[in-house]
Amino acid sequence: MSTNVLTRRPAVRSLLAENGALGALIVLAVALSLLSPDFLTVTNLLNVGVQAAVTAILAFGATFVIITAGIDLSVGAVAALSAIVLAWTATEAGLPWPVATVVALVVGLACGLVNAALIAYGKLPPFIATLAMLGVARGLALVVSQGSPITMPDAVSHLGDTIGGYLPVPVLVMALMGIIAAVILNRTYPGRAMYAIGGNEEAARLSGIAVNRQKLVTYALSGVFAAVAGIVLASRLASAQPQAASGYELDAIAAVVIGGASLSGGKGRAFGTLVGALILAVLRNGLNLLSVSSFWQQVVIGVVIALAVLLDTLRRRGAN
Repeated sequence: MSTNVLTRRPAVRSLLAENGALGALIVLAVALSLLSPDFLTVTNLLNVGVQAAVTAILAFGATFVIITAGIDLSVGAVAALSAIVLAWTATEAGLPWPVATVVALVVGLACGLVNAALIAYGKLPPFIATLAMLGVARGLALVVSQGSPITMPDAVSHLGDTIGGYLPVPVLVMALMGIIAAVILNRTYPGRAMYAIGGNEEAARLSGIAVNRQKLVTYALSGVFAAVAGIVLASRLASAQPQAASGYELDAIAAVVIGGASLSGGKGRAFGTLVGALILAVLRNGLNLLSVSSFWQQVVIGVVIALAVLLDTLRRRGAN
């Protein structure tokens, strides 16, 4: 009997380590449902999904980067720039909205490639390279828009609508991008290379992985996901705003870490990132329902992020 208990302990510990964020989300949801009768209503839960959508899409892209032991501080600014480019090319330049959408995605891709080039070939630390891109992208968004919001094309604005007046389109886009992220990480060579680079970059290089090329792929994907997030956010607002998504990069990184990824690289899952984004959205939603001051909400979110990083540190120490 004691032998069975001993053999089960590592399995239970592993299960909790892999799904701790999901357990935390369930406990949080149960607690809020007891504290507020409005929390578990269908309307409110769908609202939580909409609130989580943009952060989750940004975080999926950030997951790729963090798995490689990198960081991308530019995703919020790239999201705003991509949306501004879409709105400007569709209105001022007169391009059809599908072409404008492709141009916006290419802008996100280009920003990611510039980040990767600075990091892989310029040997800049990811923090510095992406911080510089944050300033450049935000500045370009202001230049293109002249500091004013630009109305989104009606066809693109429908991304902020609901299907049948019930199911929010942003939630569907979030689910689709999550599936794409999971497939890339679990079923493709670039995904496996990300884990290898994050685990030990020099060992990955010696094993034949073209590390610099894979970093180009990684940051390019982060840029494209940021562009999609920017388009979804602008569609919800019905306009592209140059200061949109300000600070979202921190929420995206927080969602990845809360979801179980390690800032030291080599670990992370798309599902965990989704759970992390939902935890942030549920926290904000629940605190609003409980009429907690927005000032205190920032304190609570900060404590949650600090605890997530602390748990990651303790987990890595235990593994060593």
